[in-house]
Amino acid sequence: MKILNTLARRLYVSSSSLNKTKRRKTHFSDALNKGPSFDDFVSGKASQMLVDPLEAARLDPEQKLPKWLKVPIPKGKSFQSVKRDVRELKLATVCEEAKCPNIGECWGGKKSEATATIMLLGDTCTRGCRFCSVKTNRNPSKPDPHEPENTAEAISRWGLGYVVLTTVDRDDLVDGGANHLAETVKRIKTKAPQILVEVLGGDFRGDLNSCDILAQSGLDVYAHNLETVEALTPHVRDRRATYRQSLSILERAKSTNPSLVTKTSLMLGFGESDEMVMQTLRDLRAIDCDVVTFGQYMRPTRRHMKVVEYVRPEKFEYWKEKALELGFLYVASGPLVRSSYKAGEAYIENVLRNRKHNVGDSPRTGI
Repeated sequence: MKILNTLARRLYVSSSSLNKTKRRKTHFSDALNKGPSFDDFVSGKASQMLVDPLEAARLDPEQKLPKWLKVPIPKGKSFQSVKRDVRELKLATVCEEAKCPNIGECWGGKKSEATATIMLLGDTCTRGCRFCSVKTNRNPSKPDPHEPENTAEAISRWGLGYVVLTTVDRDDLVDGGANHLAETVKRIKTKAPQILVEVLGGDFRGDLNSCDILAQSGLDVYAHNLETVEALTPHVRDRRATYRQSLSILERAKSTNPSLVTKTSLMLGFGESDEMVMQTLRDLRAIDCDVVTFGQYMRPTRRHMKVVEYVRPEKFEYWKEKALELGFLYVASGPLVRSSYKAGEAYIENVLRNRKHNVGDSPRTGI
């Protein structure tokens, strides 16, 4: 009897524990509650929910877009005119493809001061850098043979004082597209010789002969972007784009055509240290790079690298001063600055008028 009573008590305790376990409610975090439920998946409604709960849970409330990075919606006659011609002549622009925040300012001002950045060799890149929103594919469509002529025609219509030609990386082409770029420059200079031409080219996989072709095409500014400091390059850029390879392109362009202005651009906000940035500037001056620009990295989509830091305007001013102290001919530095930001004004006011600075006639300037 005593044994039966003991077993009964144990059974009662186990049953009570089981009942308590069944009655226990599961409480989910707010982040999970915002996402689709099991019923949503069963009913098919989950696919209609646009909020990514995992991404929303990772968002830092302190990382909201600062007020100094907000820009007005682009508009105006000049803006619409440039946009219309781009569509009519089937041209691609990095202003649109890379979602540049300055498109309204660059396209919407006076024609003589406006800057158009036309992207040649198609709108699809063979590389996949983690910061860039341009489409990628190992085998893009073949270059449009009419593109050099169409580009020259558009630029002559606009009456611009300065134009920037940029390009996707075309590792599928033997010369990386160097001859196509050079032909475009030549046609522009034939149709509108007064226009200053900057070409923001790739690294041609390190092929210095391709670099020579572009450097001797008649352009005024040879630009190639480092994008970030050496330590972060493997994490930010495609692995085929190395820091030292980019430096070699800038150095070769200058040695091939010493009259060229060479230019590069750095994005801040990837987590770089001050010493990393300073060493990059020293490396650029060691190869006689003339112009450097600093801008804030802004994440184009959720598939791209997150912003580590929104750098304050005061820090951009600091880097402008440091770069000028190192001897750069011209520096543009600010949260919204991009490689071709207000390039016409930058070149006309700070390079052409002050070209004599190369022989030390007067003090250097920057914005």
